[in-house]
Amino acid sequence: MDPRHKRLATPRAAGAAGVVFAVLAATAIVLVRITLPDGADGGDAAVDAGQGGVVRTALQLVPFAGIAFLWFMGALREQAGPGEDKFLSTVFLGSGLVFVATLFGAAAAALTVLDEGRQDSSFGRDVAYALLTTYAMRMAAVFIITTSTIGRRLGVIPRPLVVLGYLAGLTLLVVGADVPWSELVFPAWVLLLSLNILRGRPPAAARPARAT
Repeated sequence: MDPRHKRLATPRAAGAAGVVFAVLAATAIVLVRITLPDGADGGDAAVDAGQGGVVRTALQLVPFAGIAFLWFMGALREQAGPGEDKFLSTVFLGSGLVFVATLFGAAAAALTVLDEGRQDSSFGRDVAYALLTTYAMRMAAVFIITTSTIGRRLGVIPRPLVVLGYLAGLTLLVVGADVPWSELVFPAWVLLLSLNILRGRPPAAARPARAT
């Protein structure tokens, strides 16, 4: 393969994978939020057959969202090339992998609520919300902040998107489970970054990472 073609194709792969992840993850989050509300409270966790079918279908999309996110991570990391900062790269990779693991755990816990079908089966629901809103979103915050920092140093992410990334990361890091629906901030940020990549317009001339 022509190296020039490879370099042009990778950003588009990252953009496409990011859009797929954002759509699938947001769909699963919205449907779980609607069907299993107030996860932090000890209320009724039972759902009817219709709701259960919709949520089960949505949660079965989560593995594909995770695969798309891993592809998104890999394509982004490839763009750093020789300018990769090993410290930031390690945090970037670690936070992304832990995010995917906790996302899968939250989906599995939510599925146990549907399988149990009992009026008092709140444990699985509470575990699902804890994994999603407390742990997965904290890892997402670290991922956003790290990606924004790498993009700023290499000059490959526009300044407004870098600032937005820092604000989104701090929001998820500080707010956590205290504000319902805040978990949608992460797929929204991934979608914005992916659309920027797919536009194909370099935001700035790439430059070597600055020494810290």
